[in-house]
Amino acid sequence: MITLANAPVSYGVFGLARPDLVQPPSGQRLLESVRDAGYAGIDLGAHGLFGVGTELVDNLSAHGLALAGGWLDYPFAGEEEAFEAAYRASLPVLDDFALVAGAGLGPRPLPTIADAGSAERKARPGGAPELELTGERWETFVHRLERVAQAVRERGLEPTFHHHASTYIETPREIERLLDDTSVHLTFDSGHLLLGGGSPSEHYPRWADRINHLHLKDVDLRILREAQGSADPVREVWEKKVFVALGEGDLDMPALIGDIQASGYDGWLVVEQDVVLLNQDDLDRAVSDQIANRETLRRWFA
Repeated sequence: MITLANAPVSYGVFGLARPDLVQPPSGQRLLESVRDAGYAGIDLGAHGLFGVGTELVDNLSAHGLALAGGWLDYPFAGEEEAFEAAYRASLPVLDDFALVAGAGLGPRPLPTIADAGSAERKARPGGAPELELTGERWETFVHRLERVAQAVRERGLEPTFHHHASTYIETPREIERLLDDTSVHLTFDSGHLLLGGGSPSEHYPRWADRINHLHLKDVDLRILREAQGSADPVREVWEKKVFVALGEGDLDMPALIGDIQASGYDGWLVVEQDVVLLNQDDLDRAVSDQIANRETLRRWFA
C-alpha cells in the first residue's frame, strides 16, 4: 500500500530558511498543518523539531501522524574528521527513528541518507561529467555509505539514499553508479531527478526494483536554466521557487504515478515542495499548496 506524507521543507523549514525575513512555523504548527491537510505521515526535519525520544513519539501520536523518514546528510567525499563528526551526530537520530518504529504508529520510517555536496557542486547545480568522483574518492564514498547503512540496519531499519541537486549523487549516471556499487536502495525524487537532467518516465522503470522510498515534487526547469552562472545558483533557484505545486511544472505526474502503481511499489510517498519563505504571503501559500497537493493526489490515492 502507498501511504502519503508531507515534509517540513514544504513549509519553509530547512537549511535555506530565512528567519531574518519571516519566522518559519514551529514543530507543533507543522504537525497540525500536515495532519489538517490530510496526510498520514511527516518527515522528521531537523532533529528535535518535533521533540526527541518519547516526546517525539507522543507528539506524532497526538496528531495521528506516522514518521515517513528524515534527511541525514554526510560529507561522504570530504575530510575524515568532518565525516566522523557527521556520523557521530547522526547516531542519536537513528536511535529516535528506531524508537518511533517500535511504537507502531504506521509504516516504518526510512532514514534518508544523502551526500552533503561541496562548493564545486553547489556552484553548478545540474551536475557535469567533470564533477564526478573518481578513483580513491569514489571508493571512500562507497565505504562510508556502507558504514552508515550498517548503522541503520543494526537498529532494525531500512536505509535509503536520496539523490539530490548539488551533491555527488545528482545525475542519472551518478545514481546508476551508486546502485551498481552499493547495497543501499534509492529514494526516487522526481524533482531532483529533473534538476539533474533525468527523466522520470525513463528512469523510474529502470530503477524500480531498487526504489524503496518516494519523494514527489514538481519543478519549473526554466528557473534552473536562468540561474546558471549566478553567484549563488542554489539559493537563487530555491528562492525563485523552482519547486511548484503538483501539476504546475514540468513533471508528467500522471505518467509517473502510473509507473509507480504498475511497479507494485509499497511504501511511503512523501510530497515535497521546498520553499524559502521570503514574506508572510509565502507561508500562507505554502499551507494552501500542501492542501491543494493532497487534493490533486485524490485522483489516485483516496
